[in-house]
Amino acid sequence: MSSAPTASTPRTRIDSRGFGTPSRFLRVMAWVSFVLNTVIIGTGGAVRLTGSGLGCPNWPLCAPGSLIPTEELSYHSLIEFGNRTISGPLLISAILVVILTWRIRASRRDLFSISVVVLGLVLLQALIGGIIVWLHLNANLVGIHYVISLSLVCITAAYLARMYDVAGPRERAVPQAFAILTHITTFVMAITVIVGVLTTGSGPHSGDSTIQRDGIDALLMSHIHSWPGYAAFALTLTLLVWAAARRLRPLRWIIVLFAALIVQIALGIYQARNGLPALSVGIHMVLAALTAATMTVVVLRLKRPATKLEA
Repeated sequence: MSSAPTASTPRTRIDSRGFGTPSRFLRVMAWVSFVLNTVIIGTGGAVRLTGSGLGCPNWPLCAPGSLIPTEELSYHSLIEFGNRTISGPLLISAILVVILTWRIRASRRDLFSISVVVLGLVLLQALIGGIIVWLHLNANLVGIHYVISLSLVCITAAYLARMYDVAGPRERAVPQAFAILTHITTFVMAITVIVGVLTTGSGPHSGDSTIQRDGIDALLMSHIHSWPGYAAFALTLTLLVWAAARRLRPLRWIIVLFAALIVQIALGIYQARNGLPALSVGIHMVLAALTAATMTVVVLRLKRPATKLEA
C-alpha cells in the first residue's frame, strides 16, 4: 500500500554518482565562454572606435606572409591583432563546453543543444570577421558581426542560467499575462538593439579613417534609437512593480535589468549631447550585450523545473 504524498520533488533525479550534473570544470568553462564572448565585444569595439579595422589588412594572416603584425605596421595592427587573438581561446572554450556537455547529454539535452549553437556561431563569427576585412569593413557586415556577438552573450548566459537549474520538464512560474508582457518587452529591446546598430553604423566610428559612411544622420538616428529604448524602460518598470507586488520568480533579475537600462539611457543621453565620444560608445556596446543577456535570464525565469508528488 502506497503512502500518502509527502513532498514535492523534481521530476528528474540526480543519482549518487552525480549523473546529469555539470562538472566543476564544465561550470568554469561555461563561465569562461560567457566572459570571453563579452570581452570580445569590448575589444571589437576598440578596433572600430580607434580606427583599427584594417590594422591587419589580411585575413587569416595579419599581413602578407606574417600571422602577427610586422614592424612596418602601426599600433592599429596591435589592436586588431589583439582582438583576433581572443578568438582562439573563445573557440577553445566553446569546443570544451560541447565536449564536456556531451558526457551528460542524456539528461541535459538542453545544455548540449545550447553548446552546439554557441560553437556554430563562434565559427560563423570567425568567417564573417575575415570577410569583413576582405570587403574593407562593409558596414552591413560589421553590424551583423555585432548582432551575432550580442546573441552569443545571450546564449551563453542562457547556458549558465539553465546549468544551475534542475534537469527535466519545466512549468510556468508566473501569471500568463506577466509572461506575455515580458515577451513584448524582449521584442521592444530587440528593436532597440537593432536601431542602435544602425545608429553606430551611421556615426563617425567607421573602423578606419579612410572609410566614410553615407548613411542617415547620426544625430537623427540617436533620437530614433531612444524611442524604443524609453519604451523598453517603461515596460521593464511595469514588470518590476508587478513582480515585486507578487514576489514573482524573475524579480531579482528584473531589478538588475532595470538598473542596467538606467545606466544605458544615461550613457545614450551623454553620447547624443557630446558628439558620440568613442569611449562612451564602447561602454554602451558592451552594456547593451549584458543588458540583453539579463533580459534572456528574465525570460528563462518565467518557468521553473516542474515538480510532482511522490506516491
